[in-house]
Amino acid sequence: MTKSQIPIVKNFEMIRSQAEREWQALKIPEEPIIWIGTATCGRAAGALNTLQAIEEELAKGNIKAKIIHVGCMGHCYAEPMVTVAKPGYPPVCYGHVTPGVASSVIKNFLGGDDPCFEFLLGALEENPSIPTVFELPRFKHEFRSLLRNCGYINPEDIHQYIANGGYRGLVKALQLSPEQVIAEVKRSGLRGRGGAGFPTGRKWELCRKAKGNIRCIVGNADEGDPGAFMDRAILESDPHSVIEGMIIGGFAVGAHEGYIYVRAEYPLAVKRLRHALGQAEEIGLLGNNILSSGFDFHLELMQGASAFVCGEETALIASIEGKRGMPTPRPPYPAISGLFGQPTCINNVKSFASTSLILSQGAKLYADIGTKESKGTAVFALAGKVVNTGLVEVPMGTTLRELIFDVGGGIPKKRGFKAVQIGGPSGGCLPESKLNTPVDFASLTEAGAMMGSGGMVVLDEDNCMVDTARYFLEFTQKESCGKCTFCRLGTKQMLDILEDICRGNGSLEDIDLLVELGEDIKAGSLCNLGKTAPNPILTTIRYFREEYEAHIIEKRCPALVCKELIAYYILPDKCERSCDACVGSCPTEAVFTGKKRIKVIDQSKCVKCGSCVDACPPQYDAVVRISPVSQLPPSEPPPDKA
Repeated sequence: MTKSQIPIVKNFEMIRSQAEREWQALKIPEEPIIWIGTATCGRAAGALNTLQAIEEELAKGNIKAKIIHVGCMGHCYAEPMVTVAKPGYPPVCYGHVTPGVASSVIKNFLGGDDPCFEFLLGALEENPSIPTVFELPRFKHEFRSLLRNCGYINPEDIHQYIANGGYRGLVKALQLSPEQVIAEVKRSGLRGRGGAGFPTGRKWELCRKAKGNIRCIVGNADEGDPGAFMDRAILESDPHSVIEGMIIGGFAVGAHEGYIYVRAEYPLAVKRLRHALGQAEEIGLLGNNILSSGFDFHLELMQGASAFVCGEETALIASIEGKRGMPTPRPPYPAISGLFGQPTCINNVKSFASTSLILSQGAKLYADIGTKESKGTAVFALAGKVVNTGLVEVPMGTTLRELIFDVGGGIPKKRGFKAVQIGGPSGGCLPESKLNTPVDFASLTEAGAMMGSGGMVVLDEDNCMVDTARYFLEFTQKESCGKCTFCRLGTKQMLDILEDICRGNGSLEDIDLLVELGEDIKAGSLCNLGKTAPNPILTTIRYFREEYEAHIIEKRCPALVCKELIAYYILPDKCERSCDACVGSCPTEAVFTGKKRIKVIDQSKCVKCGSCVDACPPQYDAVVRISPVSQLPPSEPPPDKA
């Protein structure tokens, strides 16, 4: 250790020793401790009402316990989640904790000795180095690295992050030269986690060597993909991992200021991140002369402009500069000329969180995870028709089958798997024959999809692939900034064709035209929003062409989804005459009572909402969907037309 390194280590050891004393008190509690997930997913499921019930029951029973707010463990399907540690017992985790369940657990477990096994989700390993619910089969398939602290520490307590290894990567980086830090990141094999997969160490090197007196670091958390919430969860659950990574990045490229660009629709992430920035500054880990190292670094939080295109780095730069978020031609790349014309290093927040791990644990440990060309882990937001929705983290190279069926628990209600849409709204839809595809940059691209930022939507046999392609294209078409003719007009033309096919008005020539337009848009668009927008259409035509042909030739939607191609019909032999459930549920009064009190649907009034199907008692199951509409048997006219 050199003389200049001594103050860095000494100052941090003082901070770390205090943090570990506080953490040790939590690991060996003298009184019960209650961890409750209050990230956005938990709050959406009612966690704040559960918290209120816990506080009321503790007061009512005069029970002393410490309540700790934590982030998202990833089991979003089981929210609200509560973990209870009582002296003499291993920590136990409860899922689907309603206020009533919370009151029962506090009363019977903390007030007595009944752990309430009927509500138990799993038991936590005592004093775990990472949060592992050993009774849940899902975690044995995961490798929690970026998510190691999520749902385990209080995101608003910097000392809990430090006690679990936080900011050690920064301390190590400050004892190296910037070139050595970049070399360590390059050895790790880390590739950008925002979707493009560009080598992170190479980007840092380009930025450091670029001409310019001022450099800048930007953290991209403009997460606008439907069904994606990886960045939000990390910022809400473990914000210091991102801050630490950005300070390391700033030191490596020679930047003294940075911005974290977060969507304005993420108010809790913004709140917790702002709080974390204040804590880091307060104890000297951010700001001037960090840990007496002579290195100054300041971070500013920027709230995004609520535009999907601002996830593209040049559009994001324009937004920070106060301009309309629109992409600009490259080269020059932002690493050479970015924010206000200065060299700018932009990385996804998951990339920065990874660098803090790489510096603290070593590049080799990171590089040993994953595949030869895709190192480390991948974090996905698993959504759609899957049992265990939520965040999952697996080593690169894990197959889609393992992700969906082993980690995600498979398809609910014993429905058949049809496809997985991976890579966000611009990703591709892959069929069952591609389930053995490894999750890595090259394999997914070869299959027609892409890694993207980590959105994954599972589709079952009840999903129409033509309608799915239309849905995602509609999103990207509306989010187009309009700068490129190919993207602005090409996606609109493709959307019009898809809508015609969904209405049964398409032609076989339209399929080839969609492919031709898609390839032209990919080749002619300026940014990746346009270049990838046709992916859902191209992959659904590639793998599900027969569904397009059914819509065009037979005027039939095989999945019974496209409204213009389906009709609802009540089976006379199954209709229970005395039941009026479907009549009362119909919002347009399309269901009426016909001869012999059998219910009939007036097709001229029916809006295909499906309320009658939901209302019909399962023992009768009298309402069915039919496609094509030409199969609909003639029915008697409604009373007012008789």
